[in-house]
Amino acid sequence: MEFEAILWEEWIVFKRKFWNITASAMISPLLYMVAFGWGLGKDMYINGHPYINFIVPGIVAMATMNTSYSAVAVLLNIHRLYDKTFEQYLIAPLPIYKYVLGKVLAGSFRGMYAGFIILTIAFLAGVKIKVTFIFVFIMFLNGLAFASLGFYAALVVDSHADMNRFSTYVLLPMTFLCGTFFSLENMPPTIQKVIYLLPLTHASRGLRSIALETPFNWVNILVLSVFFTLLFSLAIRQCYKVTA
Repeated sequence: MEFEAILWEEWIVFKRKFWNITASAMISPLLYMVAFGWGLGKDMYINGHPYINFIVPGIVAMATMNTSYSAVAVLLNIHRLYDKTFEQYLIAPLPIYKYVLGKVLAGSFRGMYAGFIILTIAFLAGVKIKVTFIFVFIMFLNGLAFASLGFYAALVVDSHADMNRFSTYVLLPMTFLCGTFFSLENMPPTIQKVIYLLPLTHASRGLRSIALETPFNWVNILVLSVFFTLLFSLAIRQCYKVTA
């Protein structure tokens, strides 16, 4: 597998920047957990479950989304626009789709690492939720989808400032609207339908149903798979377009 070289490069970067990567993966989710879970929601229950148990799966979904996206998008955008090293990969004897696959896999693994950090903190704090193979697979699939989005965005956006705006317009609304911190049942039906089309909604719902041992809907995995396939295809297409 030629893309192993890409994964190895990402692994070297991860080892060299281990503490910075770990700290950045912890700060925002941990603040959300403390502020909403143990602060405002200390005595709250949703559908018979403590609020902290409700939001931890949502925070895991959010962490895998943000980390997978950023791990690919930020550096790739810098390599393409500023230090001009992106072209070195394009002229390497490696098929473009394998280069994209290597980057996306590395981004997904980084997102899963962030998710496991949150789970570890939650378990140490006494949060009792269920984690299964399907739970981990949804984390991985969610990471693949947003790492692919990050790759595509890095090749479409023409400045680092615009990358920040892209995150604000795309990722930030999903962070707060896709069932991460609250149930969507009380939202207006039209809004619910729009939110249901977003991938993070299905990641949050899938993880939460497993964590709280409520009925699991396989549509969540199907939708995430469709998003990953679509975004991965767009990333490959844009990469070929850049090289043309």
